[in-house]
Amino acid sequence: MSRLRKGLRMDKYAIIDIGGNQLRVEPGRFHDVRHFISNLDTRESNAKISMNRVLLIRNGSNVNIGNPWLANAVVAGRILHNCFEKKLVIQKIHSKKKKRRICGYRENKIRLVIESISISRKDTIRSSHRTTN
Repeated sequence: MSRLRKGLRMDKYAIIDIGGNQLRVEPGRFHDVRHFISNLDTRESNAKISMNRVLLIRNGSNVNIGNPWLANAVVAGRILHNCFEKKLVIQKIHSKKKKRRICGYRENKIRLVIESISISRKDTIRSSHRTTN
């Protein structure tokens, strides 16, 4: 059953660019993303991160779209733990030579939870003052 049928509406969400992918994130939800920070020690849980590559923010009926990103927009979250994707098995079989090779691949992922989505409007709304002499 979808959330709209239950009466729950997504009033606030953002689309961010993280780990080479675009994700739709909402406050309070967790997401699995590719390992995107090389110098961060992710063995500790609850490490706080902030992402400023925000493409779109929707808050109720207001929609802010960036070109390419929104200025002064920040999505804050924290890292819960490392996790792995489902294992991908690669088989190479050479016919008529009785040669087989099986490799496995599993990508590292980071599970993070989004805490807040915010945009400050001090630079986006400017009043124009003209001085005439």
